Amino acid sequence: LTALTVRRATVEDIAFLMATERLPGYERTVGRFEEQEHREQLSDPNWLYLVAEDKGFAILQGLSNRDGNLCMRRFIVAEQFRGIGSRLLPSVINAIFEQTRTHRLWLHYVCGNEPAARLYARHGFQIEGIEREAGLRPDGTRFDLINASLLRPEWAATKG
Repeated sequence: LTALTVRRATVEDIAFLMATERLPGYERTVGRFEEQEHREQLSDPNWLYLVAEDKGFAILQGLSNRDGNLCMRRFIVAEQFRGIGSRLLPSVINAIFEQTRTHRLWLHYVCGNEPAARLYARHGFQIEGIEREAGLRPDGTRFDLINASLLRPEWAATKG
């Protein structure tokens, strides 16, 4: 699998970000931001948006966290079940550990989202626990979140 090239997103990418967030099925597993939220976060030094042209993106929050904990708030591909996530995730992880001082990259995913669970486990994320009923859907239903993280030394060990 060839890695995808990622770059920092710009305001010109907002239409792609919003369209991808709104693809069918994602309303149950990932959140979505309105245009103004994307604009504010893109200009905030605490947020990092990484995009692979027309393939997908990651939104990260916590660049200024003093303890080096960076949260991947979104990881979304434009076409599911095509192997894009398996090519995009390592590019995102490498960019984070190569370009920031992050020590612990963490995320949470919806309990029962098995494709996400497999993808993150395959790329070294360790499950840390469950946040019970921590998520709220627009329809009012609640769901559990699985916390997982990847530490810099774990990532470095895979680089040989």
